Amino acid sequence: MIEQEERIEVYGARAHNLKNIDVMIPREKLVVITGLSGSGKSSLAFDTIYAEGQRRYIETFSAYARQFLGGLERPDVDQILGLSPVIAIEQKTTSKSPRSTVGTITEIYDFLRLLYARAGDAYSYNTGEKMVSYSDEQIQELITESYEGKRINILAPTIRSRKGHYRELFEQIAKQGFVKVRVDGEVRDITKGMKVDRYKVHDIEIVIDRMQVKKSDEDSKRLRESINTAMYHGDDVLMVLDHDTQEVRYFSRNLMCPTSGISYPNPEPNNFSFNSPKGACPNCNGIGELYKVNPKKIVPDPKKSINAGGLDPHGPKKNNWIFKQLQLIAERFDFKLTDPIESIPQEAMDFIFYGGNEKFSVSSKQLGVTRDYKIDFEGVANFIESTFKDSESTSLVRWAKSYMNKVACPVCEGSRLRKESLYFKVDNQSIADLASMDILELKDWFETVDSRLSEKQLKIGSEIIKEIKSRIQFLVDVGLTYLNLNRSSKSLSGGEAQRIRLATQIGSQLVGVLYILDEPSIGLHQRDNEKLINSLVSLRDIGNSVIVVEHDKDMIERADHVIDIGPKAGNYGGEIISEGTPEELLNHSTLTAQYLNGEKEITIPKKRRKGNGKFIELKGATGNNLKNVSIKIPLGKMIAVTGVSGSGKSTLINETLYPIMNAHYFNGVKKPMPYKSIKGLDECDKVIDINQSPIGRTPRSNPATYTKAFDEIRSLFAKTPEALIRGYKPGRFSFNVAGGRCETCKGGGLRVIEMNFLPDVYVECETCQGKRFNRETLEIRYKGKSIADVLEMTMNEATDFFENIPKIHRKLKTIKDVGLGYITLGQQSTTLSGGEAQRIKLASELSKRDTGNTFYILDEPTTGLHFEDIRVLMEVLNKLVDKGNTILIIEHNLDVVKMADHIIDIGYEGGKGGGEVVAVGTPEQIIKKNKGYTAEFLKKEMN
Repeated sequence: MIEQEERIEVYGARAHNLKNIDVMIPREKLVVITGLSGSGKSSLAFDTIYAEGQRRYIETFSAYARQFLGGLERPDVDQILGLSPVIAIEQKTTSKSPRSTVGTITEIYDFLRLLYARAGDAYSYNTGEKMVSYSDEQIQELITESYEGKRINILAPTIRSRKGHYRELFEQIAKQGFVKVRVDGEVRDITKGMKVDRYKVHDIEIVIDRMQVKKSDEDSKRLRESINTAMYHGDDVLMVLDHDTQEVRYFSRNLMCPTSGISYPNPEPNNFSFNSPKGACPNCNGIGELYKVNPKKIVPDPKKSINAGGLDPHGPKKNNWIFKQLQLIAERFDFKLTDPIESIPQEAMDFIFYGGNEKFSVSSKQLGVTRDYKIDFEGVANFIESTFKDSESTSLVRWAKSYMNKVACPVCEGSRLRKESLYFKVDNQSIADLASMDILELKDWFETVDSRLSEKQLKIGSEIIKEIKSRIQFLVDVGLTYLNLNRSSKSLSGGEAQRIRLATQIGSQLVGVLYILDEPSIGLHQRDNEKLINSLVSLRDIGNSVIVVEHDKDMIERADHVIDIGPKAGNYGGEIISEGTPEELLNHSTLTAQYLNGEKEITIPKKRRKGNGKFIELKGATGNNLKNVSIKIPLGKMIAVTGVSGSGKSTLINETLYPIMNAHYFNGVKKPMPYKSIKGLDECDKVIDINQSPIGRTPRSNPATYTKAFDEIRSLFAKTPEALIRGYKPGRFSFNVAGGRCETCKGGGLRVIEMNFLPDVYVECETCQGKRFNRETLEIRYKGKSIADVLEMTMNEATDFFENIPKIHRKLKTIKDVGLGYITLGQQSTTLSGGEAQRIKLASELSKRDTGNTFYILDEPTTGLHFEDIRVLMEVLNKLVDKGNTILIIEHNLDVVKMADHIIDIGYEGGKGGGEVVAVGTPEQIIKKNKGYTAEFLKKEMN
């Protein structure tokens, strides 16, 4: 038995579908919780243990602070003993802000900023020379040495390369007692009312002193005072003009270019931050990208005339002010609004796009009179741009966006930083150069950088470099070698985001903490799995408890303690069916044990499908890291696209192939990554993409509404005799609109009671007893059941109940077929596990009539699935392929890969080392070729 102190004890857990269970979890061990998808693993780990840890943490705040935090609901559990502080690393916790990058989440970028601010060398962006800065004493010494015996003018620069007449400035300079200024290289006396040409660019310096340089005490005192005065008026910069040769030298207290005199402020860490006004590029505000109007979207078809709707934002001719202005422009540039746009002179199109302000006159020969016209036209492109920037309305902004393209900022070229910040270098690399290297390259650079730094830089930077190296190593350890620090966190997959947070946590080196992870192996190739498991083991070894919700075979075998929850899913799960070491687990006859010890397995098909002999051929894909990749996709087969994380699978399929197909079949607007050509699109008649985004974020979304089965059920209820007599329409049976719903809880079924200082309490609505509808609506019955009864049915019951209504039956049966027979029609989407949500999405797409010629793209459909769930899923997919459809799956899971008819393996490594096709063919052919990592792991799996 585990000793009392060394365990976390949970008594009476009843969250979601847990059946009042008691469980003992050993501390400072790696514990895996496994079981079928929907059996209650996350309910135990997150909704019970983590929720209680979180609640206890918030209880430690004062009552005053708690009212701002909002309370946390106490999980439905009798008691939990031995709980340490809990940190959950889930899949959906990254920020969606465009300002958040891999560098900022891992804090590596913060250390880089510090390194550059303290140890970077500044170079001039005009001449490329190293910048210099002097103290006043050094400046005095330099002037005395360089100009001894010579006559010099000491000048304070006040205006540099700017337009204006500067009359007030000259008056102000004269009031301060100065008599001479140097304007555009010429020394002049200040006269009353003096000014310069306001339309030309000028340089103006105040002549502070004119003297001959000698080494006597009196002269050096005078020189010191002049330097002080010049620095005061010249904003810490002064110029020395040799009276005889007219040559100029600059001196500055700040960093300054010795030749051109430009100066930089002294560097601070926020000069290198794209989230601070001091460091961010002023043009794109540190985002690195801008929306620019695309003329091709404004004029999609140049063969059309303006009157026929050639200008897409304005549509066909209307009797309004804009078309009157366009008519005037046509008269001014001598064309007609009925001419095709391609024949209109370019000058006129520029006027239409970018606007203008003109007066012109037209003389009429018949009448012998001249009429004056005035055009004041903002320009279509300018109008779209100003709407995008200034409009308060989201729909107008969306409208403007549809005529724009996202482009890299032309000023900072996507580096996000202002010009000065990019010219601070360490070992000839700017901070933006480092942020765009992938992690492996960055690691190599830091390994050898010490030998290339000056002694001073080493002294300042050695501690910072040590911190950066250790953090980079943690990213390498969790298999993220292919990312770079500039990668926006929006574009990370769930598994990547989770592993970045894991790396950050390992970096913080906390001890005595309970970490809970939710399937960290998602999206990881077997090769990197080993690294991930070692990272978790090292977390355990420094003295933490680690609980992992996981289905991965390797992870289960390396655990110290396994808890298997089952026996089935949903209401038929929620019990602990076995626990102990992985060896003890194998002796039980649970589903997990049967798959681990080989009693059950996902069988390899006897023969591979031949396909229908047709292909889709994509050539020359070069997006992100793809190296001119060309692939042939055989149709009528199940195809697996494999390769290590970051090798370019998603770029090739989700970013290149899918947008091309979507645009071809459904006029999709997403722009594919660059490619040369594609053939064979006409061989299929539609494409369906099933990805990992959640199906609904509100408690009002449920499987019935998501799959649209509820629409059909409502129509069915509206057709019952009683509903027809009462005149009820389908909307009467919706809990989202007034009419049929219970108005006390607005159709939610629950009411929130707000308690000050205590968490909000959800209670069943006393008016409708949680039924969501009012009494009149519930009186309408179909086969003796009300609409609320239907929402409480499980998919298994509902499939039989609606057997004779094909539209509803088909949708529900698909959900049942993908292994979700246990969930109810009205279960809130927010309570579905990741694996369940993904399969509902899948079911919703699969229930659409397949044409026997549909192309399905699935992105890691095994996320959150147990071995048994994968078997059920593969049966459904195989049926679809047998009907002649094509299914392309991006997958790491070998149980799926070994069942494919055709594999496209991308690699060899991730990031810059990836982006090539390593091998193609059946699993057997891949093993035979023995190239790349996938072959080696497939061989073990299929032995």
